[in-house]
Amino acid sequence: MKKPSASALPFSWLVHRAAGVLLHPTCLPGNQGIGVLDGSVVQFLDVLHAAGFAYWQTCPLGPTGFGDSPYQCFSSFAGNPYLIDLQPLVAAGLLKPDQLKELRALPTDRVDFGGLWQIKLPLLFAAHAAWVRQGRPTLTDCGDFSAFRQAQADWLESYALFSALKDHFGGKPWWDWPAEAHDHRAAARSRLPRDLSTRIEGYAFIQHLFFAQWRAVRRAAESRGIHIIGDIPIFTALDSADVWANPSLFQLDPSTLRPTAVAGVPPDYFSADGQLWGNPLYEWPAHARDGYSWWLERLRAAFALCDVVRIDHFRGFEAYWSVPAGRPNARVGAWIPGPGVDFFRRVRAVLPDARLIAEDLGLLTPETVALREATGLPGMAVLQFAFGGGAENAYLPHNQTANSVVYPGTHDNDTTLGWYATTDEHTRDHVRRYLRVSGREIGWDFIRSAYASVARLAIISLPDLLSLGSEARLNTPGIGQGNWTWRYRPEQLARLATQSAPYLRELGELHGRLPAVTPASETR
Repeated sequence: MKKPSASALPFSWLVHRAAGVLLHPTCLPGNQGIGVLDGSVVQFLDVLHAAGFAYWQTCPLGPTGFGDSPYQCFSSFAGNPYLIDLQPLVAAGLLKPDQLKELRALPTDRVDFGGLWQIKLPLLFAAHAAWVRQGRPTLTDCGDFSAFRQAQADWLESYALFSALKDHFGGKPWWDWPAEAHDHRAAARSRLPRDLSTRIEGYAFIQHLFFAQWRAVRRAAESRGIHIIGDIPIFTALDSADVWANPSLFQLDPSTLRPTAVAGVPPDYFSADGQLWGNPLYEWPAHARDGYSWWLERLRAAFALCDVVRIDHFRGFEAYWSVPAGRPNARVGAWIPGPGVDFFRRVRAVLPDARLIAEDLGLLTPETVALREATGLPGMAVLQFAFGGGAENAYLPHNQTANSVVYPGTHDNDTTLGWYATTDEHTRDHVRRYLRVSGREIGWDFIRSAYASVARLAIISLPDLLSLGSEARLNTPGIGQGNWTWRYRPEQLARLATQSAPYLRELGELHGRLPAVTPASETR
């Protein structure tokens, strides 16, 4: 097999051993119905620093739609309004304390997305209305709104118009809107931007708040020596500002603007029917003709939020599973060649310091392995996928490689305790014999195995660090509802800080995973 040519590659950034924690911000504790960017982030980062972790990995941070998945967002560039802490808006006089009563009545142990949807966005728009009445003052720690709107105009204006139109048309998907709003160019020429100008500005104002609060998170992480790993889904949601504003970049029927084929994966570990994601597929020749400019802007936006970016479903760049539109599942489809190394060569030329991780899980072809090796990107290994077969399994510790990231399990897996309790006895026996353990502390056995791995980066999910069972599972692939609701309680993190952080730091020292540089905040 011929290896792809990769002039100006590879991306060789993962050169030091380290450890990190996987936690999506929605899982943070608090009394605003969902994790928000408040003091709980600082407490979490303090525990990471005390335990010797150098990385915090999140899921995508965009505004979620139906199903509440961060991998199906209304925009590839915008931030999730649900994550905004409303307390600073109270302090600024934009909201009154009693306006938060309904929000504070939502559950604190899980996310009630239905209740959140009914309560939080109206509060954010109420804050915008109050800000307008006050003469649009510059808010503390937010910077100038007009400057923000101008700097982010390339994506912000289409997103804000898209969102305002979605509200205006009763939440319908964009392909069901009237002809005057069927695509961004038509809508921009119509009377709609003028008629909806207040709502449009409101959505831009909400993004102003999100990005200001996330900048504070970045500063807090940096001062503690914590690098943030973000996440980009390879595909975008069909009902998104991305597709609505750029239909020529996707495989859509030109007359109906509906997909001719959609994304997914064939039957695999997670589902006998495969996974029918339903995302529109890229018109890769159109991307190539303008030098992948949309993708480059998407990556720039991601690196404005994070230090490292994991690209979900790396295999799709080599070949993607194309399912004919209208199919009930992903069993029927075809592998279609993706942009391959040409895409990564362009990224390397324009973003030479990009630090990327390739999510290369699943059944990999030799061509996909060759592409990953040509790019030099670190791949992933998941310990839950390692057991129950033979000694050649690539995820078994003796087969793992240095240029990779090892996880006991990811956001798509059950917790280690939940997985071990529900897997078959043959697999459990393999685990016990291979790791030479009894299985009574299987969660910590997997954590120790990840620390001892030759993989330079080990990422542990917070539920595994808290020794939780399936009740803390974040997502079940192939199941569209009921995911992304788990939240931890403050006392659970406090126990981790007092009982487990010293041991984790010792593991980091034993296996060479402690940060090599002292955070700037400790040298002042």
